[in-house]
Amino acid sequence: MTSVDSGRSAAPPHGRSGPLRRLAPPARRFLAGRKHVLARLAAWSVAESAQTFLVGYGVAQAVDRGFLVGDTRTGLGWLAVAGVAVVLGAPVIRGVFAQLAGLTEPLRDQLVRRAVDQSMARALARPGGGDRAAVSRLTNQVEIVRDSFAGLVLTLRSFVFTAAGALVGLFSLDPALLVVVVPPLAAGLTLFLVTLRPMAAAQRRALAADEALGDHAARTRRALRDITACGTQGGAARHGARLIAEAAATSCVLARWAAVRTLALGVAGQLPVLLLVLAAPWLQGRGVTMGALLGAFTYLAQALLPALHTLMTALGAAGTRLLVVLDRFTTTASPPLLAATTRADRPQQVPGPLRKAPRASWPPPAVELRAVTVAYGGRAEPVLDALDLRIEDGEHLAVVGPSGIGKSTLTRLIAGTCVPRSGEVDVAGRTIADRSTAELSALRVLLPQQAYVFTGTVRDNLGYLRPDARRTDIEAAVRELGAGPLVERLGGLDAPVRPGDLSQGERQLLVLARAHLSTARLLLLDEATCHLDAASEARAEQALARRPGALVVVAHRMSSAMRADRILVLDGVDAVCGTHQELLARSPLYRDLVGHWSGTRE
Repeated sequence: MTSVDSGRSAAPPHGRSGPLRRLAPPARRFLAGRKHVLARLAAWSVAESAQTFLVGYGVAQAVDRGFLVGDTRTGLGWLAVAGVAVVLGAPVIRGVFAQLAGLTEPLRDQLVRRAVDQSMARALARPGGGDRAAVSRLTNQVEIVRDSFAGLVLTLRSFVFTAAGALVGLFSLDPALLVVVVPPLAAGLTLFLVTLRPMAAAQRRALAADEALGDHAARTRRALRDITACGTQGGAARHGARLIAEAAATSCVLARWAAVRTLALGVAGQLPVLLLVLAAPWLQGRGVTMGALLGAFTYLAQALLPALHTLMTALGAAGTRLLVVLDRFTTTASPPLLAATTRADRPQQVPGPLRKAPRASWPPPAVELRAVTVAYGGRAEPVLDALDLRIEDGEHLAVVGPSGIGKSTLTRLIAGTCVPRSGEVDVAGRTIADRSTAELSALRVLLPQQAYVFTGTVRDNLGYLRPDARRTDIEAAVRELGAGPLVERLGGLDAPVRPGDLSQGERQLLVLARAHLSTARLLLLDEATCHLDAASEARAEQALARRPGALVVVAHRMSSAMRADRILVLDGVDAVCGTHQELLARSPLYRDLVGHWSGTRE
């Protein structure tokens, strides 16, 4: 069978499944687990928005209500308001940085663990081999992500809330000011955003060229004696020159896109001020006061344009670096652990203690199968044969394959209701054999195709796996799954449920809401959405994927498989795991399934 890890192939295709699409699910899960940090960060940012508003508004009122009418005291009072707003910026920034650590440090820790996992996977798969990029990932690239992510959060947050405060201030002074200021700002920002994707692709190629050049230099330095003895200096030099030329070419491409970015910055950062100067007579003719004009210049010069300049610089540099390096962390893995191998192909020379020792210091995966074989009967062919599979906590895995190939057996195996002939099944870091039924019930929920609904109230059915659930939690689960109309039709949470009166799809919807409400961190859906329409299925799976923990779905629609982080294809001989694009290139069975789905179900 196949040894399958949680990583992806070393050279994934970058077609429709681009880095943004690959990174979106883990990014959503990462942020969803830090809602309190984000809320506190937003609160400090609202204070920054109010500060921005007061500075420009105070200048405008100081001129119009104070100095221009000869009331110096009022003018100074409004200037004092603006000055206090500036001074209060210091504690606001301090509060922002205090919350920022709650985002950046957990990300850094996860990436360090990921880099170690990747390096150890390669070492275990190829004893004696090396992962020359491991040091770069563990040190340089992790710090690039940490610093870039911190800078991006700071600048993006600052721009959004600063722009909100400045635009509200411009509107409060006179709506005509927005007519002059907003169009060039929007045009420059749009032009800049259009360059992000090609610039990210150029940055990716530049990073790959840099790594290839570094790898060549390291290998050449170690083999210098052999190169000299064999007289191959010319070949090594030509190869190095080619790598240098490739690195230089990618740098030139980056420079060209940087020029376009500079143009966008000029349109968005300089043109609004110029247009405001040129439009001053027209604005005054429409009743815009001198104080309002000065306030508008203050908003532009002191808040809006610096924030925009910082945003463009961060997105153009730190943003593309962050996207590229994070993508490499999610797509770089040990190829032998992703390719189909037989039992005889596995590296038997690696001792057991060496393989298991590092796991003690790593966060345990949600599920791990090691050489698991299942057969129904002593002489029967195995349904699953020596299967290795690792599913990380927080991952969404879809399982596909022909009918009767072992998809349901796999979910039952993970749930602990099926005992393997050989091999080990771990859930949350411990083998299932060592866990009691009560422990397993708290860890995982298995939803079969036939949904179990019993006679009782709607609340009883929804809270079956969590009897102490509060009403607000139940209502939130109903809302997330889109089951509100069904609950309302039944008469509310305290209305009786008669299972015979419900359709198969309605039963499945109630059971899915029940699973969403449970505290288990592992959900196993064995075609548990097959009676729902495509839209309801999509909403349900997306809601369940947002929960903390792992989600394993036996898919019966192409759209269901496409929503997963990875797809596991079972065909009775080999098991292949990867993204949609990877499987199209590597699995003939998957291509057949996609064609069948596209022609009949989608």
